[in-house]
Amino acid sequence: MDKTASGWLNGFIGVLIFSGSLPATHVAVADFDPTFLTSARAAIAGLLGIAMLLVFRQKRPERGDLASLVVVALGVVVGFPLLTALALKHVTTAHSIIFVGLLPLATAIFGVLRGGDRPRPAFWLFSCIGSALVAGFALSQGVTASPVGDGLMLGAIIVCGLGYAEGAALSRRLGGWQVICWALALSLPVMLALTFATLPSSFAGVGSGAWIGLGYVSLFSMLIGFIFWYRGLAQGGIAAVGQLQLLQPFFGLALAASLLHEKVSPMMVVVTLGVVACVFGAKKFAR
Repeated sequence: MDKTASGWLNGFIGVLIFSGSLPATHVAVADFDPTFLTSARAAIAGLLGIAMLLVFRQKRPERGDLASLVVVALGVVVGFPLLTALALKHVTTAHSIIFVGLLPLATAIFGVLRGGDRPRPAFWLFSCIGSALVAGFALSQGVTASPVGDGLMLGAIIVCGLGYAEGAALSRRLGGWQVICWALALSLPVMLALTFATLPSSFAGVGSGAWIGLGYVSLFSMLIGFIFWYRGLAQGGIAAVGQLQLLQPFFGLALAASLLHEKVSPMMVVVTLGVVACVFGAKKFAR
């Protein structure tokens, strides 16, 4: 398998794993405070990440890489998990998943700014069409219904796109799994302190679903998914492979409907199919 094909395969696996993040977060915040959930998932993943770095005897990053690792940590370890957890207090999982359709465009833009990607003009056309479909759907639902939730989701997409692009560029030097592990290790002291500071007074009222949700976002969303995702972005190109995220709403809506029994309207399906179609056009002109 050549490098590009391997990049797309790794990216697709990463998207599949990330598709369960918002449904799992929605279940977890039903019983856990969003701040505790964010810090706990990062702390658990951080301890596992440090263990991996020690077992495989990884060399410490260069001093010049620390700033990039801080950006990754702020974007995907803290920013996206916290903002989405807060947003899911105001909007449904199905509604929040639609915003993920904006993530490929955000990742591509930061890929140009931070990763040196240079997609062709037609790429931007397809990427913008997909994003416009997502934005149009959100507006059609009435932003006044939950301006706070929509604003938090939009902020989450921006910081996540930056974290994806920065981590992918750094992966070319450090390796995909090493980047997320070092970012987690860098944020671990703060996340551990915050976890204990926001620790619930009692876990008696926490249901099994919330524990499963916490386990999923800690192990898969915060660590395993990034191993595949950063490797895919580094191998196949940030802007190109990043368009696979247009598939994430489709998988996420399926999970929201099947596991959480949330209503998925016909318009949600139409929008999702539209953005999925855009990934194929964008892929053709990504380089």
